[in-house]
Amino acid sequence: MTDTSRIPVIVGIGDLKGDPADVREPLDLIHDAAVLALDDTGHRALASQLDAVHAVKTVSWSYENLPELLAARLGAAPATTSTSPIGGHWPAALLDRIGADIAAGRSSVALLVGGECSATTAALRKAGTDLDSAGWTHAPGGPPGFNPSDLGSPQMQRTGLMVPTRVYPLFENSFSASEGHDAAESPAWSARMYAEFSKLAAAHPASWTSTVHTAEEISTVGPGNRMIGEPYPLMLNAMPFVDQAAAVVVCSLDKAREAGIDEDRFVYLWGGAGASDPLDVLSRSNFHSSSALSDVVRRTLDGAGVSSDSLDIVDAYSCFPVVPKLLIRELNLPDTTIPSVTGGHSFFGGPLNSYTLHSVAEVTRRLRAGADLALVHGNGGFLTCQHTLLLSSSAHSDGYVGDPETRALSSSAPDQVLDYSGSADIVTATVEYGRGGEPETGFVVATTPDGRRLAGHTGPAEAAALAQLHGDNPPAIGRTVRVHDANGLLTLEF
Repeated sequence: MTDTSRIPVIVGIGDLKGDPADVREPLDLIHDAAVLALDDTGHRALASQLDAVHAVKTVSWSYENLPELLAARLGAAPATTSTSPIGGHWPAALLDRIGADIAAGRSSVALLVGGECSATTAALRKAGTDLDSAGWTHAPGGPPGFNPSDLGSPQMQRTGLMVPTRVYPLFENSFSASEGHDAAESPAWSARMYAEFSKLAAAHPASWTSTVHTAEEISTVGPGNRMIGEPYPLMLNAMPFVDQAAAVVVCSLDKAREAGIDEDRFVYLWGGAGASDPLDVLSRSNFHSSSALSDVVRRTLDGAGVSSDSLDIVDAYSCFPVVPKLLIRELNLPDTTIPSVTGGHSFFGGPLNSYTLHSVAEVTRRLRAGADLALVHGNGGFLTCQHTLLLSSSAHSDGYVGDPETRALSSSAPDQVLDYSGSADIVTATVEYGRGGEPETGFVVATTPDGRRLAGHTGPAEAAALAQLHGDNPPAIGRTVRVHDANGLLTLEF
């Protein structure tokens, strides 16, 4: 029989949105979410018993030790505190670590928090207000810093693939081509899925938006929905400028019972798995799949001895449509699946690293309301780091069955060639548009006749030409072109 002091259960959840007009800092919003989560347990006094407080990295303001500051406000004295690095997979990964700590007897009452006030900081900057003058916590801390490594590898920077809005469309277009979709099919799938996401978000009290959008509205490019990086108009991009926070309280089953928490509110943390692909997307084996995602889905389901058919709920990270699409494929689910109960980054809101913590909160509500088994997914980097978790309304026969340590995967990719001139076949491509709606920059990954990989960005003329190459495949994929690479700037002849 599994030791009940080693079974992790979620006993409290809280999430909310802020108002930029209030000019509150992330710590304030996160504190409110933590209080909501403790109140949700029915026993706020659990705060004094917290032995661990973990935080997902806050980006909109810098804190040296946010968990310590939060613990002081809550009247807690945890033996363990930690703050994650940057990455949207960390809420799932940290929750898995908390489960492992409880299973190993290292913890019995833990709090996981995350939050951002990016809408507020954006409003302050727009008004010309120095963030240092906002009166927010310096302990130490202050306005967010910038780490050039967050822009990707030197080769990615040379190519211009420094931001997600340029990288994820490359994966989407390659995935679409691998599926045999024509230029319209994959965007239509995205729009249908995100229309359903907007319905979920509109009904959620912590959602940043409350408008329901149709698939036609989402797919129609125009004022208010300009094209960003083909094939993603604005409504298919994450919305990071939000003020949102979430918190989750996890106890051992024994501690939860000892505290007198209603067992109807227990959600059992079975555990999951994490994996990462190489940081440099140009060293990946292909652009239409994720080895890390395949790995974590297999390990998570196999570790629990269940199949995807057993899942009542799937909540995918959805910064861009290709991510939930890849999860749908890994789980062998139909294309009509709506892999969210939260509402997605575009409509619910994308609070940078902590979105999946909101997913955990909403999944917990659904499991309390009668669902049995849920898979929650987090994605970090440029489709780089993946973590999946299983949560259930009932205990697993073996208690915690997760594998929280991230597995670093290698990749076999073609050798990269720099400053190449000659013919090449386009593997994937996208076009970035300016605010006026004109093609501005093309991004191309191609293979030379001897099998080497080249990548770079174009000027406006080549971007316009790429944008016109819609045929049986997404833009330009499979076309042979003449390329001249001058330190990452490509000249193309079609």
